[in-house]
Formats: sequence, structure tokens, C-alpha cells
Amino acid sequence: MPHQIVDYSGSDPYYVCTVPLTIFLDWKLPTSFIDRLLKGEIIIEKSGDYSKYDEFLFKSWLRDLSEDINPEATLYEMRARLLRLASRVSSDKQSERIQIQPGEISKVEEIALFIAQNYMNPLKSADIGKKIGLHPDYANVLFKKAFDTTINDYVIQERIMHAQRKLITTHKKIADIAFECGFSSINRFNAAFRKINKCTPRDFKKEYQ
Repeated sequence: MPHQIVDYSGSDPYYVCTVPLTIFLDWKLPTSFIDRLLKGEIIIEKSGDYSKYDEFLFKSWLRDLSEDINPEATLYEMRARLLRLASRVSSDKQSERIQIQPGEISKVEEIALFIAQNYMNPLKSADIGKKIGLHPDYANVLFKKAFDTTINDYVIQERIMHAQRKLITTHKKIADIAFECGFSSINRFNAAFRKINKCTPRDFKKEYQ
């Protein structure tokens, strides 16, 4: 789920680049970097020295893609930029790259897309595997290779991410948010939320809304 702006100040330029999941996974970035991004973490350069360089790159990408000028070169530059970012913020060794094969990436994307579209409903890995046309065990193996987590844990993470967004951007009751995000009880929601965020939903709402 892309980040969204909930507040801003000043007039600094803001650029957004959305990369399809299949391409992103095929870039085989360090696993911890991928894990942090897919869990919704905002990763920022330790130094601001690259800001002018990044602005030049984004403008170049926008111009080239809008004019359909060698999009393959643009993708190479995007991947190189993320590799440099990952090397500065990740503790992974160079050999610790995602091991999923190109032919498997489309199935992983199908699983992630199905979860994103159905996280608010009861979901089990067996149901997801059946929907995608894979044995549940094999679906879990592929998914763990790509995201370093199980399908069931990813479903919970997806629900919590949407709950965080609703806590910040709406005035709905916490109980209503829990059920809208697919949790069958308040206790399960609170336990999952505290495990991931190290705080209660109420405390999260007070701090970030």
C-alpha cells in the first residue's frame, strides 16, 4: 500500500514513483530492505547530500517515461538508486538477496494482490493457495522466499497497516476499525497491534492523529 500524505508544511517539491511489485521483486534488493519497505516503514537517507541528485533523477524519469524514451534505461536507474539507498540503510551482506525466481514472481504478486483486496474478510493460507492455483504449502514457501514472512502473518500485517491509516485519518471508533480491517475480536486486534507497534491502538491514535 503506497504511503499517503496526511499533513504537510512548507513548499519543498514532493515526487512519487510507484514501482509494480513484479518489477520490484525482480530487482532482488537486500531482503531486510524489502521487508522494511513492505511493512510500511519510511526509509530516509542518512545524509541530505543526495537530494539535488534525486530531484534531477525524478525529473529525468518523468520526462523520459512521458515521452516513452527508453523506459528500460529508466528502470535500470531506479534499481541502481534503490541499491545505493539499501546499501546505506541495510545491514544485509551483499549475498543476502531475494532468492525467488522470475517465473515465481507473478504468483507471489497474485497472492499479495489477493490479500490486499480481501484482507477485511476471513482469510486462510489454504483458501489463498486454492484461489491462486497453488498447493497451500508451496504458496507459503514462495511467499516466504519473497517477503520473509508467512502468508498468515502477512495478512495480519496488512490488516494492521490499514488500521493504522484509519486511526490517523478518521474519527471512527477503535472497535469499528478493528472489525472493518478483518479482525474477529477486539482482543485479537489489540494483541496483534501491540505486537507490531509496541503500543495500544489508543496510544497510537493519540500520538499520530
